[in-house]
Amino acid sequence: MKFNREIHNEGIDSHSLTQEEWVVQIMDIYQDKVIRLAYTYVKDRKLAEDLAQEVFVKCYIHKDNFRNDSSVKTWVYAITVNLCKDYLRSGWKKYIHVMDRFGKSRASSVLTPELSIVQKSEHEALADQVLKLPLKYREVILLFYYKELTVCEISQILNKKEATIRTLLQRGREMLRRKLEKSR
Repeated sequence: MKFNREIHNEGIDSHSLTQEEWVVQIMDIYQDKVIRLAYTYVKDRKLAEDLAQEVFVKCYIHKDNFRNDSSVKTWVYAITVNLCKDYLRSGWKKYIHVMDRFGKSRASSVLTPELSIVQKSEHEALADQVLKLPLKYREVILLFYYKELTVCEISQILNKKEATIRTLLQRGREMLRRKLEKSR
């Protein structure tokens, strides 16, 4: 059972926890990741935080519906993706485009300050281009590269075939490559 293995790996004994304690533990583990994932859809930090709260409320309400077909991580990410898509389809959406850095720049101690700035600038340019991709390409690129999910996990989250995910990844990479070459 992937669920028990993942929970055990995170140091949580799901059998001895109440539903409230279980959700608190899940929030401790996945809260930042869910906020970052939601942000990639809505591009607004406060809204992403609100959506993350809704994700964990849904986890609490629907814990008994979790079938152990996938890991808790995949289940939580699927809820996040679906909630974000619902929000984007709703009439209440607000388009506030802000730039987010997907993690910290990986500057090592041997980089000079100048090289560090160049690397950070390139990272920001890439992140900006990823956020400009159409949603169907953006979501697979983000889940694969930034969330480091497998094609199989992404197919479960998005409810699409693995072959479709691989095709979207390939086309998304090609679009990014063309956009980056064009901007140079």
